[in-house]
Amino acid sequence: MADIPAISFGTSGLRGPAEGFSPRRVDAYVGAFLARVGTGGGKTVLIGADLRASSPRIAALCVAAAGRAGFNPVYAGTVPTPALAAYAMARNWPGVMVTGSHIPESHNGLKFYRRDGELLKEDEEPVQREAARRLLENGELEPTRLPDAEPAVAAQYVARYRNAFPPDALTGLRIGVDLHSAVGRDLLVEILTALGAQCFVFRRMERFIAVDTEALAPDDIVRAKEQISRHGLDAVVSTDGDGDRPLVIDETGRQINGDILGALTARLLAVDSVVTPLTSTTAIEQSGWFNHMERTRIGSPYVVSAMREMRQDRTIAGFEANGGFLLQSPVQMGKQVLAALPTRDAVLPILAVLFSARREGMPLSSLAALLPPRFMRADRLKDVAPDTGKAFLSAVLASSGTRASIHPALAEPAGIDTRDGLRMTLSGGEVIHFRQSGNAPEMRCYIETGDVDTTESLLSSVLAGMRRVIAQEERS
Repeated sequence: MADIPAISFGTSGLRGPAEGFSPRRVDAYVGAFLARVGTGGGKTVLIGADLRASSPRIAALCVAAAGRAGFNPVYAGTVPTPALAAYAMARNWPGVMVTGSHIPESHNGLKFYRRDGELLKEDEEPVQREAARRLLENGELEPTRLPDAEPAVAAQYVARYRNAFPPDALTGLRIGVDLHSAVGRDLLVEILTALGAQCFVFRRMERFIAVDTEALAPDDIVRAKEQISRHGLDAVVSTDGDGDRPLVIDETGRQINGDILGALTARLLAVDSVVTPLTSTTAIEQSGWFNHMERTRIGSPYVVSAMREMRQDRTIAGFEANGGFLLQSPVQMGKQVLAALPTRDAVLPILAVLFSARREGMPLSSLAALLPPRFMRADRLKDVAPDTGKAFLSAVLASSGTRASIHPALAEPAGIDTRDGLRMTLSGGEVIHFRQSGNAPEMRCYIETGDVDTTESLLSSVLAGMRRVIAQEERS
């Protein structure tokens, strides 16, 4: 299989070029995953897919692989990842979601769910080892057709939020919805409309486009501002490709970063304990809203593990800088209980901030301003191979001269954290964080300061410095 591109576990799930998901590879990995979860909770597995062109083919291979492993595959259809997770976990089923999330259409992935939630980092090595064994021993997998989709998966996801919020929760709000190629686009509009919002939809794409909520393209902001001006909108909302990362743009046309969405959502839910990765801003601690805070490496499996290790008599939630919200504990919402969903979800934070703003009688921009003024922006350099990225991080850590060549303020940082990439805190409290993506050949850069313009200016300057240093690494 030397001529087939490699696939591997990244930040959250198995990722790689779409053609790397060959019949034998899918058979080996799905079979290894199902062997890991066992049959103690029954032999049904739920399989879903996003809207990228390669997903139906890979989903059909997952169905065939599950059948070969002795499981009964149920096809969820094209649904958001959290919808698949919620349905599977409620039934003690494992799940497999075919999605490349926010990475380019040329790539794809498999996200695995154990019966109790996300596949953890501790599961990856055993699955990898068993998949390697199966690749050597198994014959070629016979493809099969996709079965009819089970409509209850999408319906129960919609009901989750229709039941949790009052029926007039969003009455009077005018909301733009950027449909693009998000797999849950129609479900999002259905939920918003059911809760009273007037929706103005735009940009429905038939071809998949990658939308990264942590590194939004300038054209996306321009497009949103045009819709806000044309229709007098209170917000523009959307999600990434598989519906587990939210996008919220306020009435001024400014994106509300994911960690701010997470903090506001946890505040609405009266959460006691919060887990969030290093890339969330320090405004979370400065807010004083939560009794317990824990920081982790980047990736929802790390957040899930940390939430599980907390005292379970507390109300626990997690969120990431990408906006995905994880609910470890069931929470009371009026007369209803919102069930736990310990995997990234985009719909809850979207609804939470819209509902909070309406209830408190303020625009979204004012709601976000309730947090201390810390502003995070992220961007990335594409086509940075993992080996190049590793060399870059090593050089930056080892040499003050290399750091200064990126930006003079980096020469002597006040603090350096190497738990995930290289996170440097400057004497004035600014944060500059470099990290190789676990899902794509990209070097990410996160900048946090106390001022929007300073953040943007520093990000632009640091990215230019990164390009110079990485170019030198590639030439050496």
